[in-house]
Amino acid sequence: MPKAKQSKRRKRFDYNTDRKKLKKKFIKKAKPRIEHAQIRNAWDDNKSTARNLQEMGLSFDPNQTLPIKKQMLLGGDKEDRRPAHVITKPYILDKLQEEASLQEKDSKTLSSDLIEYVQYMIREHKDDYKAMARDEKNYYQDTPKQIKRKINEYKRCHPQHYEAFTSSLTAPETMVQ
Repeated sequence: MPKAKQSKRRKRFDYNTDRKKLKKKFIKKAKPRIEHAQIRNAWDDNKSTARNLQEMGLSFDPNQTLPIKKQMLLGGDKEDRRPAHVITKPYILDKLQEEASLQEKDSKTLSSDLIEYVQYMIREHKDDYKAMARDEKNYYQDTPKQIKRKINEYKRCHPQHYEAFTSSLTAPETMVQ
């Protein structure tokens, strides 16, 4: 069978491709960066991924680690006892459990424009959401319920700011002449 014509074509060097970038790209794909510092330091490049994770006490294949047990029809009470894998790097597992047990702080915040908008509406209209909806500064034509939701979000995300703001509104300002 004859060869395809294209296979006889001469190879030409492509001056438009950056060989350095190509090499970096292939290396990045072959060995991705491990984000967790403890795992990165304990990783052994000479061992397979499964072996590395097994030594750390982590699972490479959850289907093997926690298999679905097959139901026996007639009293076949066989237990599949596999030898427990030896964990040579337990400090990794301890560190991961410690990090997972830490309570995460709610980092959600609002934009400064939205905070200014909510403060203006509260300053001008107190709790009258219908008046807020009719206000000329309501550029996005929010409904009273949408404005109420934004105010509640502000209360939830910035409780100290909200308390300080409402207390500054209630305190009468004295004018010095």
